[in-house]
Amino acid sequence: MLRLIMIFVLFFLFSDPLYASVTPQVSVPILLYHRFGLTVSDSMTMTYPVFESQMKYLDDNGYKVIPLRQLVDWYRGKGQPPAPKSVVIVEDDAHISVYNYMLPVIKKYRYPVTVFVYPSAISNARYAMSWEQLKELKKTGLFDIQSHTYWHPNFKREKRKLTPAAYNKLVTEQLSKSKSKLEKEIGGTVNLLAWPFGIYDDYLLKKAEEAGYIGTFSIERRHATAKDNLIILPRYLLINSDKERAFAQLLNGNAVKRNLAY
Repeated sequence: MLRLIMIFVLFFLFSDPLYASVTPQVSVPILLYHRFGLTVSDSMTMTYPVFESQMKYLDDNGYKVIPLRQLVDWYRGKGQPPAPKSVVIVEDDAHISVYNYMLPVIKKYRYPVTVFVYPSAISNARYAMSWEQLKELKKTGLFDIQSHTYWHPNFKREKRKLTPAAYNKLVTEQLSKSKSKLEKEIGGTVNLLAWPFGIYDDYLLKKAEEAGYIGTFSIERRHATAKDNLIILPRYLLINSDKERAFAQLLNGNAVKRNLAY
């Protein structure tokens, strides 16, 4: 009799909609952009018309662009699961073309964007935005500024060159210095990290956690799902050939596999 009662209880528990909401079928593409231009100057550059057509496609086809922070909060158990057809938009490097080309389109559609910044380039490198421009982005209420380390090192290469002690010092400084600089210049909380070149390992993940990051992001052509862990989430690296049918396939989780020199 007790066994029958337990079976009865479990049946109604697992069939209850409230239980279904505990383990939702979350599947969210995180779309990663780098640079924009009128022509394709390198593999990371997307032309302005292609980018605008992608943003229009999202709008025309019922996709909901949500802040990365909203997805992060769900992984932390602090928010509702993302709705079906949710999409996240991010950018790495804070290239000047984000200000010149991306910003007008984002303002048009009112989409939230997270920009991952390595501070050493800001107001220094000709290809990067200035601190004033980054602040202007944040004032729109559409842009969140997060960390991409301090000067975008290739951690695989640095690990081969340096002694263990020197490598540990480099990693610690790259993670902590970027966080503190961004918080000082831009304000707000910086606790999300995009790995340069998508390179990470268990050691780097541990160091990121020690530095105060609650989530980190790689480059991997698949959706973020309920099976993933916030400590390392995948992102699609978008290039100029990801247009029309290819873009639609990507959003549906059927992205063409490819290897890119990044």
